[in-house]
Amino acid sequence: MSRARLALGALLVLVALGFFAAGGPRYLSFGELKAQQALVQGWYAGHPWRTALGFFALYVVVTGLSVPGALVLTLVAGALFGVLWGTVIVSFASSIGATIAFLASRFVLRDWVQSRFQHHLAAVNDGVRTDGAFYLFGLRLLPVVPFFAINLAMGLTPMRVATFYLVSQAGMLAGTLAYVNAGTQLARIDSPAVALSPQLIGALVLLACLPLAAKKLLDALRARRVYARWRRPRRFDRNLIVIGAGSAGLVSAYIAAAVRAKVTLVEKDRMGGDCLNTGCVPSKALLKSARVAAQMRRAREFGIEGEVAGVNFAQVMARVQRVVKSVAPHDSVERYVALGVECLRGEARITSPWSVEVKQDGETRALTARAMVIATGARPFLPAIPGIEGIEVLTSDNVWELRELPRRLVVLGGGPVGCELAQAFARFGAEVTVVEKLPRLLPREDPEASAAVEERFAAEGLRVLTGREAAAIHVDQGRKRLVAREAGGETTVEFDALLCALGRSPNTAGYGLEELGIPVTKSGAIVTDDYLRTAYPNIYACGDVAGPYLFTHAASHQAWYAAVNALFGWLRRFRVDYSAMPWATFTEPEVARVGLNETEAKSRGIPHEVTVYRLEELDRAIAEDEAHGFVKVLTVPGRDRILGATIVGEHAGELIAELVLAMRHGLGLDKILGTIHVYPTLAEASKYAAGTWKRAHAPDRLLRIVERLHAWRRA
Repeated sequence: MSRARLALGALLVLVALGFFAAGGPRYLSFGELKAQQALVQGWYAGHPWRTALGFFALYVVVTGLSVPGALVLTLVAGALFGVLWGTVIVSFASSIGATIAFLASRFVLRDWVQSRFQHHLAAVNDGVRTDGAFYLFGLRLLPVVPFFAINLAMGLTPMRVATFYLVSQAGMLAGTLAYVNAGTQLARIDSPAVALSPQLIGALVLLACLPLAAKKLLDALRARRVYARWRRPRRFDRNLIVIGAGSAGLVSAYIAAAVRAKVTLVEKDRMGGDCLNTGCVPSKALLKSARVAAQMRRAREFGIEGEVAGVNFAQVMARVQRVVKSVAPHDSVERYVALGVECLRGEARITSPWSVEVKQDGETRALTARAMVIATGARPFLPAIPGIEGIEVLTSDNVWELRELPRRLVVLGGGPVGCELAQAFARFGAEVTVVEKLPRLLPREDPEASAAVEERFAAEGLRVLTGREAAAIHVDQGRKRLVAREAGGETTVEFDALLCALGRSPNTAGYGLEELGIPVTKSGAIVTDDYLRTAYPNIYACGDVAGPYLFTHAASHQAWYAAVNALFGWLRRFRVDYSAMPWATFTEPEVARVGLNETEAKSRGIPHEVTVYRLEELDRAIAEDEAHGFVKVLTVPGRDRILGATIVGEHAGELIAELVLAMRHGLGLDKILGTIHVYPTLAEASKYAAGTWKRAHAPDRLLRIVERLHAWRRA
């Protein structure tokens, strides 16, 4: 906290303490007011303008300092100025004073509170940005909620000053009018509590519900405009239609069936989507074979002599397909039918917000449902590189069709998919060149994580060209060449096969989104709100087609919210929680992460401390000759609350789970340190990272006292 903030905070505290020390509350008490009523009214009769201005200034000071007395002053306003002018004076003075208190709270405390409780306040901040005016208006109408507390609390949020002032001006008007009116009868009342009857309090409570009712009404009016050109069916065949049977679609259908809803799942291709057929499952099977090949070449490091067998690439790819077939029953039609899901294979087209047409074997079938979930996934992105149309491009979709290992492979893209496949093909014996436009591989990770992967790539013979953009592809007499442009010139790379791993494009075309007018982002993803609703409140989207995280586990996570909100949103809706979203890159070394990394924290100006534990010190890593990498944990300065973590090393994708659990449930590093871990395991790395943090925050002064105590006891 800056010196200016500390100075202002100290000044406000001193003024408030001085107010109490000088007996301020006594002068603003109801009893004192009754005793001095005649004197005050006499002064006003002789000096009306000076009294009004002085009263206005006093009211602003009292509310601005958040000290008690505003209620009594409001009664005074009614007694002195009458209902009309008393209401005008108090309305503006209270709003100005409240805004001063709001600004003081914001200047002194907001940055500190937001940095310290960032993750806990994320949902609150989002709610204030979208619906803050409604909630503030409701709170202002409730006389049982202390207004000074509202002023201070709202100052800690991202609410705009103008919004706060205007809503406060309008929201406090009803209560102000009630108290000012009561003040006109000051001589007849014996207590401020008499000013508000139970009937009046009940009326104000009902008024407080108006903002929320107004919000519901606005939502209904917006929905009515959206649905205006569509004819709603009188009844529905189903509760939910899910389009797409990838990870997001399968989980959505599963949840709907589990709560006994009638649900139909439509898939035009293969059950399981990308994850099962072209993504997670086949890629991890391929990486396992590549890892075995790499470990066999290291056999002598472990004292094992013998010939190293060659790689039969065709058999490797055959094994990949066997793995896919082994996992396929988990995502099969038979399983989901048994769970209660109606599974249709065909092309779906949304014809209205409640109806879908499914083409099956040349016939079209019409379905209706109260709600829909769009989970159509994404496809590999292909760049418009001159000459690319003249070659067959490998992607994460079709690379699994290979049965012969390319001798020279160029991989476009140094993200997770590109790095994983590049290392795998290099371990099978291909000459691999990775071309990445940005200055380093894995650009979303911290630089030292990228460096660890690049170092391993260099040791394994991969060629990495960073800071270069693919500019053209030339084919001359069967020779294929890629021209990669950089700041200082061009680099030409000859290749036999080119693998494009430059990200994925959401599948949003061909099934009716255009006709319905459902908007998409610049990247092509369907626009959704915090509840995963599209422009139509009964149509939801989740998974890769919606983003922002293109991971299977993110799709499954979103699917729960989409399905529950689609089925029960009329009763209660749930915002998607991304506060502890993990991911991993399954290269060797693996790179896993959750929450903030150091690069992001610095770029966003988030205060943080960094604790690093090197895996070179971990016994199990040493025993397995995998003593490389690190655990890096970001925490709130001076506290053990975790903001994020990055692990680089053996089985990092497994090790990150403990830190994900800790973040999700608010467990700090002290809790991890106090948890028994099996020895010797790689999982101890998180505990030792927690121990590193603890040593850095040891209470030196207390330890010096204890040291003297021990010396005294020895004597």
